[in-house]
Amino acid sequence: MANTILSQRARDVAASSNNLMWDIMKNPWCPTIQPKGYVNVGVAENALMHDYLLEYINTKLTLPAKYLTYNDGGIGSERLRRAVAGFLNKHLNPIQQLTGDDVVITNGVSSAIEHVSWAFTDPGEGILLGRPYYGTFIPDMSLRPGAVVVPVEFGEYDPFSLEAVDRYEEALLSFQKKTDRKIRALMLCHPHNPLGRCYPRKTLIRLMQLCQKYQIHLISDEIYALSVWENTVDPQPFVPFESALSINTKRIIDPSLVHVLWGMSKDFGANGLRLGAIISQHNPSLHLALKGASLYSYPSSVSEHLASLVLEDPFFTKRYIQLNQQKLSESYAFAVQHLRSQGIEYAPGANAAFFLWVNLGKKYRKLHPQETAKMGDEIGEKVMQLLLRRKVFLASGSLFGSEHSGWFRIVFSHRREYLEEALWRIVLALNDL
Repeated sequence: MANTILSQRARDVAASSNNLMWDIMKNPWCPTIQPKGYVNVGVAENALMHDYLLEYINTKLTLPAKYLTYNDGGIGSERLRRAVAGFLNKHLNPIQQLTGDDVVITNGVSSAIEHVSWAFTDPGEGILLGRPYYGTFIPDMSLRPGAVVVPVEFGEYDPFSLEAVDRYEEALLSFQKKTDRKIRALMLCHPHNPLGRCYPRKTLIRLMQLCQKYQIHLISDEIYALSVWENTVDPQPFVPFESALSINTKRIIDPSLVHVLWGMSKDFGANGLRLGAIISQHNPSLHLALKGASLYSYPSSVSEHLASLVLEDPFFTKRYIQLNQQKLSESYAFAVQHLRSQGIEYAPGANAAFFLWVNLGKKYRKLHPQETAKMGDEIGEKVMQLLLRRKVFLASGSLFGSEHSGWFRIVFSHRREYLEEALWRIVLALNDL
């Protein structure tokens, strides 16, 4: 009876909140305490540096009474906004130095994404998003703000290439013609989730030029900006990370259209701190609008204090970033070598974030040719069922808008014992019927 008083949208949200991922997170594998639990390599968390970060925090943390109050307001404390600006000045190399006034703090980057979607679009207007994409972008941008996410297909083109920019323009024109509604923004995940690659500078510039041509906002989600590492196993040149803030926008794009998102969740392996940042240097109207909405993304004062402690210490952060990048490189190489030994195809060339994009559907077809002879796109769902039966959770490519069925995302940023268990269970699942 109670469910009937909710709107249809609220009922849909209530149903999805009890989804598979959250059930799996409540039942984690432990070799001694919970050997029948799920091995979860589907959620984008970095556990490689937890001990190192906790050791630092536990020796530094004291809480003055101020951090039990509302602190400085909903857009974040002055202290943390200055700390984020100073930290990113060192690591993103912005053309114009950031100040605390350029930064809005939110309780996680998901809130930041929702805020900019709300600020830039009216309900029914569009935001371009290339495939494959981080699946939660869709509800973040559309569920409450009411924006329409317009997926961009690339076909045979590399999503990071100059040619891919033309596909964005085609999607924009098609949407506007069919709906008589405007595209208002283009969302990038840079470095990319789930492909683990960086956009070349030339492509970023072309995308900026496209945004200038149609007067739409470029939103660069750079939450993995410092999780860029050396790929030692794929023999090809790699694109370094260059922030959108590091590009001189003169004669390219109105700088009021360029915005960057960052947070503590990925580069510092601290999803639980729930802290994100919107960085916009030339758009005072956006900052004014966000002040009005900031009550609904009010960051925790305690989290702000913890993040400030970390970001204000250049010696700790330098060492942390170096060690994290080294461990990510080693963990990627280990996972790739295992996949190769089992003849499992993966998308080579990653050098950022925590992800391997793997074609488990192709391997399953090879192992079971008769059973899969008449299978089409349902191959991805079949493999997913087998993985869950073996109590290992991966993110299915269908949730990421993959243009081809059977692809999955493996998160490799786990301690070696945990990652070995996951890879072993994946192989067992592929051999099942």
